[in-house]
Amino acid sequence: MANNLLTIGMITRESLRILENMLPFTKNVNTQYESAFAQDGRKIGDSINIRKPPRYVGRDGPLLQVESSVESTVPLTLQQSGCDISFSSKDMTLSIDDFSKRFIQPAIATVANKIEVAGMNLYRDVYNVVGTPGTLPTAATLGQANALLDASSTPMDGLRTVILEPYATANLVQDTKGLFQSSSIISEQYKSGRFAEGFGFNAYTGQNIPTHTAGPQGGTPAVNGAGQSGSNLVTNGWTAAAALRLRRGDTFTIANVFAVNAQSRASTGKLQSFVVTADVSSDGAGNATIPISPAIVTSGQFQTVDSAPAGGALLTVTSGTSAQVSKQNLAYHRDAFTFATVDMEIPRGVHMAERVVSRASGISLRAVQAYDINTDQMPLRLDVLYGWATTRPEFAVRIEG
Repeated sequence: MANNLLTIGMITRESLRILENMLPFTKNVNTQYESAFAQDGRKIGDSINIRKPPRYVGRDGPLLQVESSVESTVPLTLQQSGCDISFSSKDMTLSIDDFSKRFIQPAIATVANKIEVAGMNLYRDVYNVVGTPGTLPTAATLGQANALLDASSTPMDGLRTVILEPYATANLVQDTKGLFQSSSIISEQYKSGRFAEGFGFNAYTGQNIPTHTAGPQGGTPAVNGAGQSGSNLVTNGWTAAAALRLRRGDTFTIANVFAVNAQSRASTGKLQSFVVTADVSSDGAGNATIPISPAIVTSGQFQTVDSAPAGGALLTVTSGTSAQVSKQNLAYHRDAFTFATVDMEIPRGVHMAERVVSRASGISLRAVQAYDINTDQMPLRLDVLYGWATTRPEFAVRIEG
């Protein structure tokens, strides 16, 4: 039997419930709800700062050695996504379940897709990489990703997630069927066809896993000048022509430059992987300066490598051969990324308007409804004002496939 006339509050709460269930990547990251930003009149394109905790070296022995508490911040730029639908006053007499199936679910699926795509594209900020471009990941690949997170001092607190594209999921279900697991997990994987959990991760299948196209490259690139540090690397040896060489998101290693444990600063024995933070072109002589993350730091609180690169040290691109396309699955700890939403203003002079905030995820969603007397239609807009930031890239690993 139909309910009484649906209210905007019922529609908004149902919209938020559906949205939360459609965000496998987003609901497993650090989420922040910032109502204060709405009071400041925040708009699309505004930036808010997300704090990163300081890091310390520590000391041995009784002598006091006070260290600087450097709290850095990461900017998070706000963007707006939504979907607009229209229905009749008669539709407002439906039950909330029927109304949800006909109108809300298709609309919210569009909003969820936009949020997830924006978040998953943060893979370009992640420099840790396992797997082989063009090859589906295996159980061993997941083990390598977990080990790399351990080596990066990622917390072992049960908040690690892996999100995989459908074919990678299917391959891992097949690859792990003979391994020792609880019968309930094996049964669930058999019934659902999805890899559920294992190797230290809670696992999800994502339909918005991005692809990366490697840069054209060319030549035999090498470090041009010993002892370099910081966020730019001067190189030479590219094919002698002014042309695009590397794309943002490409990764590479430098010969004999090894990663260090974030806490002990001891070498992990694994070459440090660097990600290119902007497209790179060479000049006519084959020289190029590459903006990189992490910065090359050889000592102190934020040390990233065991030594500075030697002059002439060769670069090895690990994101694929020239123009190769690969899937970018992600393994990450919750604190690797931050998703923040901001309250949107409730407008006046409309038929109905409502804003709800989830206590669980912090997502703030606004619904605004008008009425057209000429057509007996009720246009409804659903909006989320949000932003993404990569706050701890060392807590994430790209699983290429």
